[in-house]
Amino acid sequence: MNRTPLVTLLLFFIALSQTQAEEGMFPISSIDRLGLSEKGMQLTASQIFNPDETCLLDGICRVNGCTGSFVSDNGLIITNHHCAYRAIQSASTAENDWLKNGFFSQSREQEIPAPGYVVRITESYRDVSAEVLAAVDDSMSATDRSKAIEKRRKELEKKAEEENAGMRADIAEMFTGKTYVLFLYTYIRDVRLVFAPPSSVGNFGGAVDNWEWPRHTGDFSFMRAYVAPDGSMADYDKANVPYQPKRHIQVSKAGANEGDFVFLLGYPGRTARHKTASFLEYEQNVRLPYVVDLYQWQIATMDEMSKNDRGVALKHSSRKQSLANVEKRSRGQLKGLRRANIVAKRRAVESQLQNFIDSSPDRKQKYGSLLKELDAVYSELGATAKYRLTLNNLVSACRGLGLAYTIYDAAVERAKSDLDREAAYMDRNYERTVDRAILGWKDWHRETDMQMLTEMKRRLRKTGPANSAGVVKAFLDDETLGDDSFAESKFNDESYIRSLFTKTADEIKAIDDPFLKSVIGLYPEFVRLREQSKEIDGRLGRLYGELIDVKQEFQKTSFVPDANGTLRMTYGNVKGYSPEDAVYKSPATTLRGVIEKTTGEEPFITPDRIQELYEKGEFEGFLHPTLNQVPVALLYNTDTTGGNSGSPILNGRGQLVGVNFDRAFEATINDFAWNESYSRSIGVDIRYVLWITGKVYQSQRLLDEMGVE
Repeated sequence: MNRTPLVTLLLFFIALSQTQAEEGMFPISSIDRLGLSEKGMQLTASQIFNPDETCLLDGICRVNGCTGSFVSDNGLIITNHHCAYRAIQSASTAENDWLKNGFFSQSREQEIPAPGYVVRITESYRDVSAEVLAAVDDSMSATDRSKAIEKRRKELEKKAEEENAGMRADIAEMFTGKTYVLFLYTYIRDVRLVFAPPSSVGNFGGAVDNWEWPRHTGDFSFMRAYVAPDGSMADYDKANVPYQPKRHIQVSKAGANEGDFVFLLGYPGRTARHKTASFLEYEQNVRLPYVVDLYQWQIATMDEMSKNDRGVALKHSSRKQSLANVEKRSRGQLKGLRRANIVAKRRAVESQLQNFIDSSPDRKQKYGSLLKELDAVYSELGATAKYRLTLNNLVSACRGLGLAYTIYDAAVERAKSDLDREAAYMDRNYERTVDRAILGWKDWHRETDMQMLTEMKRRLRKTGPANSAGVVKAFLDDETLGDDSFAESKFNDESYIRSLFTKTADEIKAIDDPFLKSVIGLYPEFVRLREQSKEIDGRLGRLYGELIDVKQEFQKTSFVPDANGTLRMTYGNVKGYSPEDAVYKSPATTLRGVIEKTTGEEPFITPDRIQELYEKGEFEGFLHPTLNQVPVALLYNTDTTGGNSGSPILNGRGQLVGVNFDRAFEATINDFAWNESYSRSIGVDIRYVLWITGKVYQSQRLLDEMGVE
């Protein structure tokens, strides 16, 4: 399929510098403008991306919220262990604990389904900004503006899927309120787990080492994409066959060493570098502290509930890992915002911008109140933030209420025309919405849910009933949702739950279930908050669109759009850093460090097999040329964020030398502001991947499939 270059749009995106590594998660069609051959790239821009021919990018895919690389012509994908974690956990039981012991299929027949996983491959994209913004005009209220844009995006996505059978369409907002791009994806629904090292390898160091350097984590797993025998996209079926990508990524057994040029391709999630100081204040003073406090409590609660029961621990493992990751990242962002004084620096820049605006009568008339209006929005958000955050977290912390909310919300929304529904309940998305809701429910643990409910009600009371609607006060005063009512719910039957997703709102109201009754009572307040969010989005969309215009005029340069889950490239070098005075951290860790850290207790347990091979010195073919050890992890100064988990670390020839999985603690601030001096990303070295896979766990078949000798 032809991938039309977005020339006009990308000229707007690109800002170049002469530094070896630079800020920027660059849209792919910009790479011919980056002068990469001078920095160490040995591929031409057309070899990396070509809209009309097979290219390197055809070997890159998105795996749920992560990135992956096809490393064979039979759909074999390498990504992170933490990206495959949910699949490993879902298949594990206390008796067959693949999360603890690892999963090693010996043939394709032994590869197991990964429920809830999809693989997406970018096929085409085009600028649809004019088509989207044609739906709005200056006379609209903020809420109407937000809804009009939302509906137009749905219309264009639906039309694109009708015109491209089997494809998935998504419109991404590149610059808030200003530019929109429609992406078409191949959408593979049969994904299977192939190989996963034990958590003692894939998550070595656990939460202690998370977001830290030095790191000694073998954070990798292999999955495989399958399609129907005729090549069409299909749900899991034993008759399905491995997907054959247009291109796969060659693995380089040589890896990468200090100073080497590297680049990453992937799907970075969200950054906020074009947001205002008032947004950063909201993050620093309100949202991030709230997240840290709540998630710490949830993690501690799950630890307590599962400490003597491996079955319960498995139910909590995926959820707990996700919360722990966000909690520590949020702590890093808080520390970085305060230490680097980011808010004050952003305010200083905005003061200069305001002076520029005020220096011209025309600009002052058009943009004079812009920054004050943005400040006002975030001030309003901050005033009710704890109440809104607590109510929203009520249905994520308490799984019973969360499932009930999705069931009832679906019933209400499904009564509307398809384009007027919330996106999750449109026909094109509904089956996946139901499957995800049930998948999450399978990890439900009644006693933990009761603890979550009790605590969230306490926190909701603390925000002040004066801030809440009458329905919330009624919920807080209702003591019937307790131990007995939890036991009375029929939510332990999957077929029953699926039947609820086919019922109308009136039919749901007639059901005597404690979870459903509580949610139905609260539902008007959830709807009010959702409408309020649309109104805020509409205001911010208009204001940020104007901000980009005047900033571009002021700075006389272009900007790279914030990350938004779409395909990007970043580049740099394998390089250490100095996070504090008199401290230098080199850019490679080794197997010796794993052994030195090993205590025999969580999270520093090393499997006996690894220790045996280390003692025997069986490293031939996998040694670092100067460290004389098997390298484990590497550090490099590229620009990454969440979603780059699993991104291939590629050398100048486009060969895989590692798999990205994290950032240094100091670099968590990257989401708000990037600086080469402290921005470091972390990946697992391909030599450790190959040694663990082929030598330790004797899955030579995978090395053979990848063409590694």
